[in-house]
Amino acid sequence: MIDTNIFVYAATDRDSLSCDVKAILEEPDTVLNISAESVRELIVAYNNKGLCSKRWRSAEEMVNAIEDEFFIQILPLKREHMKTYSRLTINEAQGHKDPSDHIIIAHAITERMPLISSDTRFEFYRNQGLDLIFNKK
Repeated sequence: MIDTNIFVYAATDRDSLSCDVKAILEEPDTVLNISAESVRELIVAYNNKGLCSKRWRSAEEMVNAIEDEFFIQILPLKREHMKTYSRLTINEAQGHKDPSDHIIIAHAITERMPLISSDTRFEFYRNQGLDLIFNKK
């Protein structure tokens, strides 16, 4: 599963991806997934800040490109993901208060999928079952 920031880098700034992460994303047999929560974040960022607007003419076009151009499957959120989210201990020491991040983490934990991210605060969640692949820029 890729985090929101990894999709943005893949779409707009491939130099921000480490060699290891690029290799994973470019491997033909790799099945890539993204949480519906990441897609929601991308839509909000597109509409509010113009994120990726140089590449796509609309948020809908960007959403279509996730599956059609990048071949990344959008995974829906379900009850079991919310149950994992409800049990998640939050990284308060680093002030990690972003509920979208917590949902994405819970989604990856529940699905037992490695999560690729550049967020340094995600390391905290390894002891709760997160399999993190860190993109060291």
